[in-house]
Amino acid sequence: MNLSGLDLNLFLVLHVVLRERSATRAAEKLHVTQSAVSNAIARLRAALGDPLVVRRGRGLVPTPRAEELAPFVAQAIAQLEGAVDRGQAFAPEGSERTFTIALADNHQTSEGPRIAAAFARRLPRAALRIVSADYLAATDGLASGTVDAAFAPAAMTAPGLRARHVFDERATLVVRRDHPRLPGKAKMTPRLFGELLHIDVEVVLGKTGIGGRGAEQHWKQMGLERRVAMTVPYFSTAAMIAATTDFVAGLPNRLSEVLCAHLPLKVVPTAFALPAMGMALVWHDRTDADEGGRFFRELVAGAVAEPSRRRARAGSR
Repeated sequence: MNLSGLDLNLFLVLHVVLRERSATRAAEKLHVTQSAVSNAIARLRAALGDPLVVRRGRGLVPTPRAEELAPFVAQAIAQLEGAVDRGQAFAPEGSERTFTIALADNHQTSEGPRIAAAFARRLPRAALRIVSADYLAATDGLASGTVDAAFAPAAMTAPGLRARHVFDERATLVVRRDHPRLPGKAKMTPRLFGELLHIDVEVVLGKTGIGGRGAEQHWKQMGLERRVAMTVPYFSTAAMIAATTDFVAGLPNRLSEVLCAHLPLKVVPTAFALPAMGMALVWHDRTDADEGGRFFRELVAGAVAEPSRRRARAGSR
């Protein structure tokens, strides 16, 4: 195909349609009519010889050819946007850009409100989009340009990624407040840890991630063995189940602080050490120099910092 004979704006329309899964919403985002979006997709269909999107229910779903094109189109558009942005100073108060961050469900609950509050103050006209860890893994969002930043274990490294440590997280064990074998402030002993049934959490695409593997290694080093009776994809699900059963859920401490205030749960003191892990804010080399991306990362890092570190930064200004 000769690109010189093809209107490249058609790929921008395809990018927004694939993201929104709706011609109507795509038209709103692009500030054009729905018929203009439909015409653009029709022209691209004819040029590429593929339907690209087909209707399912009230939405649109991509064909295999469109799914193959999507990351390349997204990356090209992100690079063009970055090139344009670098030519002018980033003005947070007037920016209407959409910033996307990927968070596992525990960080959506514990850190999402802090990030949202800071975002509303500093970027009043921009839009914040939070996507799941599953979305990040399935789309390779940092490399493809659909995700600006993500939280990940500090031990996670990959070519092309940059990282900044943002906070430390430690594991907690939670049970329902009236648990028959852990009354009051009773401690979890190694023996009881091995006898009780546990809920395991597989955060990304139904697989054990770096955090889960690190925790299992820690239990083995401590001579502990879990009897996993149930596996779920979300920490919040594990917490809800623990609140209504005698199962034990392992939750990151920042999440357990939030959920124990709203659910009939308690954090159990232990007679042994619990695993801990550093968390990092990660982004791609491609967006490292982008002023808007840099502003967003600083905003996120400041919002989730420990209170003492936030006070120290405020005092140094």
